[in-house]
Amino acid sequence: MLTMRIGGHRDLERLYPAMEMDFDRRELLPKLAIHKAMLRGDQELLVFYDDQSEITVGYALVMARSVYGYVLLKYFGILQWFREQGLGVQAMRLVNKRYAARQGILAELTVFDDAEGDYLRKLRRFFARFGYVDVKSDYRLGGAKVDLMAKPLKGSADLAPIAHRLIRDFYSRVLRPAGFEKMIDMKAVE
Repeated sequence: MLTMRIGGHRDLERLYPAMEMDFDRRELLPKLAIHKAMLRGDQELLVFYDDQSEITVGYALVMARSVYGYVLLKYFGILQWFREQGLGVQAMRLVNKRYAARQGILAELTVFDDAEGDYLRKLRRFFARFGYVDVKSDYRLGGAKVDLMAKPLKGSADLAPIAHRLIRDFYSRVLRPAGFEKMIDMKAVE
């Protein structure tokens, strides 16, 4: 059975190399910025582990503080050697349960170097399985177009009018203005 706990700074040090393998460096937040955000309570590192063996099988980094009551699932991953065993489904259920009292959960889907779009389709299908719906957005993360999805819990599914404010709120808590401008392009995408 999969269990979840709130991770600490040692967990981040241990899991950050997995994040570097799972996510493109252009969308990866600096480790020091994550440490600082965790200290302030702006981000939570969730660690998924097998409750019998106590072996870590996955992680999620969540931007947990927002003036709007939403959370942003920034990174979600199952460690490479535990994939294709249904653990991602179990882990996502734990994430949804943890934040059930919030207005909703947002997820940014960014894919670099996916010419056919197969990987993005799989990601979208995975999130849709848990009730996530598309949110019209027009920003880029690390140069890649973002497909924003939301799981409405208590709030509205139509977040398009405030998507920019939500994203700016999340990232401004973690990045300095220069880092924000380097990573996020909030101009309209054609």
